[in-house]
Amino acid sequence: MPRLTVGDTAPDFTLTASDSSVVSLADLRGRSVIVYFYPAAATPGCTKEACDFRDNLNSLSAAGFAVLGISPDKVEKLAKFAADEALTFPLLSDPDHAVAEAYGAWGEKKNYGKVYEGLIRSTVVVDPEGRVALAQYNVRATGHVAKLRRDLGLD
Repeated sequence: MPRLTVGDTAPDFTLTASDSSVVSLADLRGRSVIVYFYPAAATPGCTKEACDFRDNLNSLSAAGFAVLGISPDKVEKLAKFAADEALTFPLLSDPDHAVAEAYGAWGEKKNYGKVYEGLIRSTVVVDPEGRVALAQYNVRATGHVAKLRRDLGLD
């Protein structure tokens, strides 16, 4: 799938969150939104990344950013993950990976010599007008939020 670049219109989406609410990117128009894609809830790397977003949420919110995490996990698994890790931002379920595909966060991966299709750990920052302000693909879970803060000029 083609990746998004700065200036592209961010694809709109409506997904179910871990608390069973429905979240739509269009409803967040007027705010900057950090949309991050992670492979699987409750795995070591994804837990580290989610907790980093949790721990930085107040300062990100104060700077005008909303945070949305998206994975192919079912809502029930996301609800347990959110409860276990005290995650207070929306975790959205994309079981058919249609949103990940639209954002270029689904594609070929290699692991231990095997090639397969899967979710590519990625972050896209959407500006208040709905355009891509920053797009990062194949990010590392550890240290990603700190790098993102630097890239956004917050540190």
